[in-house]
Parts: sequence; structure tokens; C-alpha cells
Amino acid sequence: MLKSYIHFLELEKNLSENTILSYKHNIENYINYLSEKNISNPDKIEENDVRDFIRQLSNLLLSPKTISQNISAIRSFHKFLLNDGYALSNPSENLSLPKLPKNLPEVLTYQEIEQILNSIDTNHQIGIRDRAILETLYATGMRVSELITLKHQDINFELGIVRVFGKGSKERVVPIGSSALSWIKKYQQEARIFFIENQRRLNYRSTDILFLNVRGKPLTRMAIWLMVSKYTKAARIDKVVHPHTFRHSFATHLLEGGANLRAVQEMLGHSDISTTEIYTHIDRNYLIEVHKTYHPRA
Repeated sequence: MLKSYIHFLELEKNLSENTILSYKHNIENYINYLSEKNISNPDKIEENDVRDFIRQLSNLLLSPKTISQNISAIRSFHKFLLNDGYALSNPSENLSLPKLPKNLPEVLTYQEIEQILNSIDTNHQIGIRDRAILETLYATGMRVSELITLKHQDINFELGIVRVFGKGSKERVVPIGSSALSWIKKYQQEARIFFIENQRRLNYRSTDILFLNVRGKPLTRMAIWLMVSKYTKAARIDKVVHPHTFRHSFATHLLEGGANLRAVQEMLGHSDISTTEIYTHIDRNYLIEVHKTYHPRA
């Protein structure tokens, strides 16, 4: 059915190649979701199934634009199935945009991410640390609370993964790209000693926390927030950008690039997204492959 639908978009709708690829990725994620609910017959798809899928996209903190694109693709797909005799009904006909949180952060484009990262002066220790931090936020999609508690031993440079402790001390493994790993290593080798020396000078106890402030103490949420604001302003980005925006952009860019919804869900650490009973654990090697394939800075 998917192949027939793509041919329909190409021959009858005459859509652009990029639009067709976007629709294809969206419908593939939708079909995978239905498969996990053991639904293969289009006539077995109910309106609640469609709404649950859209709710998952919303809980992944995707941008309203991305969710709207998914809804358009699903509507188009079901209309095609009905008109071409693959189904007797259309469960998406009453589908409307979900109510999204009013404080949902804006998503950054990849070019804007680049602008922010390149605005950092890495000719001094603080700049090297800040570049490593923002690279890590975007490369892994981790929460600020997870980043400021990250330890040296949580990063495996050889495998390209980082161990993250999320809400409720739940542990997950997330792939991390070579660019972020390179900056973390540079920070460890060239900059962190500067913060450690300040720590000793001020008689603070040593810590194995990876990212430290100038006094040698772990960074706070507010420090990361101020850091993001500083470099967003330096990059002349006219958007309201918070640390969580990097997590939001991480998920959006992966999914818009064609990454599997379940893989992104696992990387974000969302183990309870409306349909917990169908949550499927994903192999670590598969996550690494998805990240390498679809993350812009992998």
C-alpha cells in the first residue's frame, strides 16, 4: 500500500521530491506504530489509534509545523486508501491539530544551531567548555538536569555512547556524535584542569562531574540557561531559545530526517507516552546506527 501511495503522490499529485520523501518518512513511522499495535488491516485502524500516534509526536516535543506535516500526510494516506478501495472508512477525517503546550519552545534550524556553535570563542578555557556543552546538548537531546550531573565515566568514546540518568534515576544509553565527542575530549585535555585548579585553590572537594564552573563546582541549570542566551544573542538568532530548545531541535531534526519514532523516543528517555503497553526496547547498536544516519552532526 505504501508503494502505491508513493506512486500516487508522484504521478497524480505531482509533488516535489522533498515533499514526497517527507510524506514517506511520516507514513513509515505511522505504519511502524500501527504494526506495534498489531494492526495491519486498514479497516482495523480506529480514530483513537490515529490520535494516539499524534499524541506521541506531541509528547516528543516536536514543533507544531512538524506535527501538522504528519497530520497532513496521515490524512492524505487514509484518503488514498479509501478512494482506491484499500479501506472502507477514513479514521482520520475528524483529525485536527492537537492542543500543544503554550510554552512549547521554538525549534532551531540546523543552520541556526551552527550559527550558535560558531559564535563561541574557543580560544580560552571557558569557550572550549561552553562549546562542548552545547554540542553535547544537541548531539544527545539530554535534559539540562541530566547534563549538569554527567560524569567522566558516563561517556564511552570508543563506542560513541553516553550513559544518561534521567527522571526517577532511570538510566538510558544515548549515541553521541563525533563532533560532540571531539569537543568533550578537547575540554577534558585543555580546559577542565583550569577549573580544577580553581577548585583546589578555593578548597572545594574534588568532583568527578564532567562540566564545571569557574570555581570548580558543578554547573547549575541557570548557568546553562544564561550560556544559551548569551550565544543565541551573539549569533543574532531572533528566537526565544532555552536549553530545552536543543532537546526539542534534536528530536525534530532526527524525525524530519527520517529516523524511526521508537528510536527517537528511546533516546529521549520517554518510557511512558500514552501507549506504554506497546513500548519496545530498542537494541543499542540500532540506536547508534539511527543516530549516525539521521543526526546532522553525527
